Amino acid sequence: MRAACLAICAAAALALSGCGTFGSDAKAARKNSVYLNERFQSDETYSRLFDASVEETCEAARRALLSQGYIINTASASSITGAKRFQPEADVHVEINFNIVCVPEGGGGKIATAYVSALQDRYNVKRSSNSTSLGVSAIGSISVPLSSTSESLVKVASETIPAGQFYDRFFALMQRLLKEQGAEEARESEKTGG
Repeated sequence: MRAACLAICAAAALALSGCGTFGSDAKAARKNSVYLNERFQSDETYSRLFDASVEETCEAARRALLSQGYIINTASASSITGAKRFQPEADVHVEINFNIVCVPEGGGGKIATAYVSALQDRYNVKRSSNSTSLGVSAIGSISVPLSSTSESLVKVASETIPAGQFYDRFFALMQRLLKEQGAEEARESEKTGG
């Protein structure tokens, strides 16, 4: 009887400890799940509506990137990718990659939405030392140490830049470029009498 009672108590303790372990592991997994922070709310949009065609909107985005020193990787009438590299510290390198997609809104073709996201990759310099020694057995035990150091960049972080002032500044520059582009077209139209 006593052995049965001990067996039941041991089984209950084991079951309770197992539940505690699974519960804390599940809680830790939920805490580390980045996607749980995704809100999908309209106040954090990575897009902006422009009173311009898809082509004009993407051209303004391309010019905005170029004006800030970004290298355009690909460009079409409705999408652009560009990148820029920074070195904020001696052993730290950062790269920002822009992805822009322009889509038409409505049937007139004179309104477009620009969807923009920027990915920031962070790299650290990793140094590794290599050393070898050269011995000549015929002469004796003379060793000449040879060493070298090699460096490589190691990606340590990658994240999408959160919506906020970064994108607001980009969209403001796009809007200014669209206005300038519209004013230029109006002057050209006046010159040609069209």
